[in-house]
Amino acid sequence: MTVTTVLNQRYQEILRATVKHYIATAEPVASNTLVKEYDFTVSSATIRNTLGKLEKAGFLYQPHTSAGRIPSDFGYRIYVDNLMIPNQKSGKKIKKNLNQQLKQKTYNFENTLQRATQILANLSGYIALITLPQTSPNQLRHLQLIQVSSRQVMLLVVTDSYQTQSILINIPHTLVKDGEEEQGYLDEELHLLSNFLNSQLKGKSLLEVSHLDWQKVDQEFINYAGFIKSLLKELKKHLNASVSTQMMIYGVSEMLRQPEFSELQQVQMLLHLLEKEQDKLLPLILDIPESTFIDRRVALKIGAENPLESMRPCSLISATYCQGNTPVGSVGLIGPKRMLYENTIPLVESTADYLSEALA
Repeated sequence: MTVTTVLNQRYQEILRATVKHYIATAEPVASNTLVKEYDFTVSSATIRNTLGKLEKAGFLYQPHTSAGRIPSDFGYRIYVDNLMIPNQKSGKKIKKNLNQQLKQKTYNFENTLQRATQILANLSGYIALITLPQTSPNQLRHLQLIQVSSRQVMLLVVTDSYQTQSILINIPHTLVKDGEEEQGYLDEELHLLSNFLNSQLKGKSLLEVSHLDWQKVDQEFINYAGFIKSLLKELKKHLNASVSTQMMIYGVSEMLRQPEFSELQQVQMLLHLLEKEQDKLLPLILDIPESTFIDRRVALKIGAENPLESMRPCSLISATYCQGNTPVGSVGLIGPKRMLYENTIPLVESTADYLSEALA
């Protein structure tokens, strides 16, 4: 969704100012605050009316009836995707820090990752996470679609280490045609699709599969594009969950000083996730969805976009680093939804770039 199809220029400017002011202060934003702090050419009454309409449209909400407004998850999403201007100076700053602190000494790559995690956390003020590289990732050896019922098929996946996974998925209507011998027709279609999947995926690592872009499907299989994308989605979910790797974490104490984490329950949930449930967190960091930012290589999950309840008060920014063209690990930042996105997105991007260069 582009902001120009939803909001006119004045609404965009007022939404941008509201989000920026809330990020800076953590205080609900009122119309008189915007009049005092920002150089708007419209009256306070017009700003108040605009804030009300932005609230009704779901971009903002009021925590209390007498309070100002704060951004909703949707408001943050529109801000980040359409209204924010990334601060490239922060990207250059972390690259300079990484070069100064890491290139002057002899480090093995694990030490490099550890120091990079600390530098990223210190510069951002949030929780930095970097996974160790999957230097010898399992590769896909064979894929096969098998009908298990009148409504479901099973995708059988075999890796080069002969580990197997099976994934159940509903049969789409496109695979059933009226007036044909249904069973024979379906077997033939599943055989063709199995061959297509093998031709596209055989020999690729688990992480490579997780980051394939299947927006463009061969013309011969265009009618099955939706089904293939559904298969890929389920495959990514299972493969990411099966990836076994270690993760560097730094910056928890600084992050927990943010006002959003004044409630003990929220702190306990986040700490439990970081300390005891890294296997649940890892797939989120490794997952770079197809709908990533235009001209950006990062993924961003804001609030309720995170599938884990303990992550709902937070935003997660992540980007992969590569060995050659193969993704082997991921860089992430966890912060409150009131994150300084202008700085943090370039920080994550530049750290991933640095680690890719270091591996090269």
